Amino acid sequence: MPDFLTQKNIPARERLIVALDVATVPEAHALVEALGDAVVFYKVGMELFMSGECFGFIEALKQRGKKVFVDLKFFDVPATVGRAIKALSTKGVDFATVHGNDAIMEAAAKNKGGLTVLAVTALTSLDRGDLDDLGFHCDVDALVLSRAKRALHIGCDGIVSSGLEAALIRAQLGDKLLVVSPGIRPVNNREEDDQKRVVSVAAAFENGADYIVVGRPIRDADNPRAMAEKIQGQIAGVLTRTT
Repeated sequence: MPDFLTQKNIPARERLIVALDVATVPEAHALVEALGDAVVFYKVGMELFMSGECFGFIEALKQRGKKVFVDLKFFDVPATVGRAIKALSTKGVDFATVHGNDAIMEAAAKNKGGLTVLAVTALTSLDRGDLDDLGFHCDVDALVLSRAKRALHIGCDGIVSSGLEAALIRAQLGDKLLVVSPGIRPVNNREEDDQKRVVSVAAAFENGADYIVVGRPIRDADNPRAMAEKIQGQIAGVLTRTT
């Protein structure tokens, strides 16, 4: 068994989080309907939130027995982030993301209630050149590990990190944080793909991810449900691997 394979008591079919990266709630409803019981957990991001109908949609997901990850990467004055997280914690949401410095993460952690707060480390759309442009003069591994350590110390429940860095986090911090890994590609990237630091389903879990986030490979598949079930099969396979 891989050294960093997750040992947390999470149902296998909840470990796939499907990103609803669509512009409208009707489009999101259509995708959820198409996926049916192949998917339990959904991520709602900024694009869908801008539709203005997201809280009603989240309520509908919860009524269907789904779990919801709100990925807004809260970044603002700490007091504002704290109040926003407190308000979100009353909406039935399961996971939410925060970004920024220690004070921002601390405000979120103090106001999370039953909400699971995830600190963003380094976006999977960024590579070494992008980090240089942003003024980060350390390598990606060092940046991700630093932010993970701070998130743990401050009281966040987990982090969002590429599967490429998950093994480093597990080696340094053990199983203390949830690790949610986007940038998962069960098939070859398309030319228009904006994700740069990507891994396969198996590699993400072998490196220590607890959950993976998959968007366009499912959304854009000829048969989204079949693709979701294929990924669920890959997850089940790696979690039960003994060699």
